[in-house]
Amino acid sequence: MSTATANNSSGPVLDWAAGHGPVTGALSATTGAFAIATTGAATSMPPGWVLAVGAAGAVGHTVVGLRVRNAGRTLATRAASWLIGAGWTTWAMTTGPLTWAALGSLATIGVGIGAAARSAALYEEAREDEAIAAEQRQIAAELSAERRAIAAEWVDRIQRICHITVRVLGVEKWETGAGYSLDLEPQGGITYDRIAQHSVQLSADARLPHGCTATASPGIHQGRTILDVTTVNVLQADCPYPDDYGPLSVLTGLPWGVRTNADIVRAYLREQCALVVGPTGSGKTNMVHTILAGFARAEDVLTWVIDLNAGSAGLPWVLPALNGDIEHKDDKPVRPGIDWLAASYEEAMLMLDAALAVGLHRKKAYQDLLAKANTDLLPISARIPQIILVIDEGAEILVSTDRQMKELAKKILEVIRMLRAMGIRTVLTALGATGSVLGNLMIRREGKVRVALTGGETEGMDLGKMFPGRRGLRVEQAPYKGAGFMGTPESPAGLFKAWRILPNQIREITAATSDRHPRLDDVSAKAAGPAYARRWDAERTAWMRDHTPSNDHPDSGTPGLRLSALNAPENGQVSPEDEMLRRFRAEIDAQFGTAPEPRTPTTDAPPASGGLNLSALRGQPEQDSPAQQAALAALLAAGRDGTGASAIARALADQYGTTRQTVVGWLKTWVQDGTAVRVGEGTKARYVHRSHASGD
Repeated sequence: MSTATANNSSGPVLDWAAGHGPVTGALSATTGAFAIATTGAATSMPPGWVLAVGAAGAVGHTVVGLRVRNAGRTLATRAASWLIGAGWTTWAMTTGPLTWAALGSLATIGVGIGAAARSAALYEEAREDEAIAAEQRQIAAELSAERRAIAAEWVDRIQRICHITVRVLGVEKWETGAGYSLDLEPQGGITYDRIAQHSVQLSADARLPHGCTATASPGIHQGRTILDVTTVNVLQADCPYPDDYGPLSVLTGLPWGVRTNADIVRAYLREQCALVVGPTGSGKTNMVHTILAGFARAEDVLTWVIDLNAGSAGLPWVLPALNGDIEHKDDKPVRPGIDWLAASYEEAMLMLDAALAVGLHRKKAYQDLLAKANTDLLPISARIPQIILVIDEGAEILVSTDRQMKELAKKILEVIRMLRAMGIRTVLTALGATGSVLGNLMIRREGKVRVALTGGETEGMDLGKMFPGRRGLRVEQAPYKGAGFMGTPESPAGLFKAWRILPNQIREITAATSDRHPRLDDVSAKAAGPAYARRWDAERTAWMRDHTPSNDHPDSGTPGLRLSALNAPENGQVSPEDEMLRRFRAEIDAQFGTAPEPRTPTTDAPPASGGLNLSALRGQPEQDSPAQQAALAALLAAGRDGTGASAIARALADQYGTTRQTVVGWLKTWVQDGTAVRVGEGTKARYVHRSHASGD
């Protein structure tokens, strides 16, 4: 027989530590009294001792009951039980406990004690429940009074400012203590946007602190409005990235930050693209790292990053793994936090071509899977992961006039337009919410997840274009770094705070999620080809470790004059401007920097006639950027014939991405300060450096 069987056959298990109930208490009292009476009668115990013990027990229980604030009924019941039991024991010791009269009376006393104890217990429970209910009623009454005051205040305020009559159906205070929400029902068929357009006036009238707003959003149906009122400025302080690096999924949303009421705001990117804008100093780079952290934690996402600014957005997620600076807990090699990084035009083209090839091949190869799942959206999972391209300043690429950038823009728009169903989406960043950035219909239609980090910057931050139909949003509401507005199809645009992620957390997330990154499915990997398979080859990643500056490297950040746009076109036709700039390039290569310093004694022979003497630039005011310096050098090299804004812009486009409008602004400034002279009008206007115009 097993131990379990033996235990089961031994009968019920008694819990000797448990307290007495009405039945066990009465049984214990009667059996104790009978045992004392029997023993006392046999040993001739003085009966007075029993009465003394009973009286002491009655007094002790009364004192304890008073301390715990028992009801009088309970105190009387317990004291009476002690005294009656002591009285019977005394009587039984005197007359004999083994008579039928003694035994019958003891049984009657036991039943009475049990019934009285049960009644007292029920009374105490009811008394305790009533006390709790009274306390809750008092709290509810206090809260109700506070809510009624809040409701009355806002009904009056909305009536005065918006000229709208509303009925408040509920007031809910946020658990964080940072504000509250009102459930409003505007009268007369008025919708939420009538209240939303007066957000600033309502906030001012309520004397809300800076950074706090009263924001109206749609309610449970079109006739209801939710008014969120923030009373504590939670945007000012940094909001650290959570220490929880647990798994995520693109299907259940990726957290990007928190609202002013501490609710996490999530981005759902299975079908949507995203657009993140923010000027310099607004926290956009930190936001990009927060986005990459969410992708790294996702079990069904592969992240490809394009950053033509030396790959700075992706390097922190790649270098520690490639250099072996991070140790895996199982001594396995740590995989980079992103799946592919492109920092040059050539690598970006390879990546975009691979993305297009993967998406188009998935459309054909997964037809059976789509039919089996009865859907036109590819089922995304760890086995078939979603590919998300994060393109830093990608919105600027889409509006660039540079030839190479136009090629990249064409590929990016193809990815956005064609590959939604096959699980390939994009996250673009930009420096501002301007008409040029948001003018592309594809961005507006597909990029419904939008973030505007303001940092207090008003220039180039048109929130009306960024969040059309959402009124009452003002840059002044979020003047802090990392703060701004975020809107998704699931969550209307409103204030939010991006998490602050630190470099050590990037390393921690890279190590913690190394085993979690999915592998590109075989169908997609085959379509991506060698360009994807060899993305981490030493020659492809050498630039990540090369810290030697080079003026000739196209991706080098060292200022220099790179005029590759002056190369002769393939058709052999060369315009006069291009020929002039070609000669300028040759002269720069041969003689740049050989001219003597002005007013410097020298015995060397002067340079040959016709050479390029750039010493004239020494006397010019210091220019703001290398691109502006190069433009001034081009103007000087044009000689007496001069040049135009278009020719200078073409010369600088490859190296600096300079547009014609920018060059026009420089030329106007130089004409005003006397650096240049304008010759001609309209389309025939040309500009001559003053050293040539004056005959020097």
